[in-house]
Amino acid sequence: MSDFLIGIGKRIKDIRKKNNLTINELANKASVSNGLISRIENGRTIPSLPVLLELIQSLEIDASYFFQGVEKKSNTKYIHIPKENQQILEKEVEAEGFSYLHIFNKSLNAIGFEAVLLTIAPGSKRDKVITDAWEFKYILDGEVTYIIDNEQVELKEGDSLYFNGKFPHVPINNSEKKCTMLVLYFYSDKN
Repeated sequence: MSDFLIGIGKRIKDIRKKNNLTINELANKASVSNGLISRIENGRTIPSLPVLLELIQSLEIDASYFFQGVEKKSNTKYIHIPKENQQILEKEVEAEGFSYLHIFNKSLNAIGFEAVLLTIAPGSKRDKVITDAWEFKYILDGEVTYIIDNEQVELKEGDSLYFNGKFPHVPINNSEKKCTMLVLYFYSDKN
């Protein structure tokens, strides 16, 4: 896996918005679900090659244009992302009370890495999701119940959690205050 695979979702979202298309319109044109577009754009999954090509065609652009500006570096010793390059991700259509601050999204060698600050409001709502990544959570403030498949894990400030994102999962904030956590996604072609 390389940087361009990790950056595909952001590129699709940028071009979709530039073309004034909604997620629903793009999904209909590409004959895929709204949920799949949302997961791709939010870095939860990487599209298969046929789906990616269908999305590029549905965006009505050349493949060469799509891959312009999508970074690919090799033999990099470190990656620095200035704070001003971080961006707030739009909350998913089906999520309420979830705020993601995207702080890092790069790849070194065969491992893709993404870091997000996730704030979950009290009473937040979202269905379980799956990702194509191993996920690490570190609770910075507050508390949350993580449901992974059918198991519940109670997490408080300072607690960590690491799991395979291919299991359906969702954090639930049943407390009276927001919960903020550092979320690290590790992508590998050997997931």
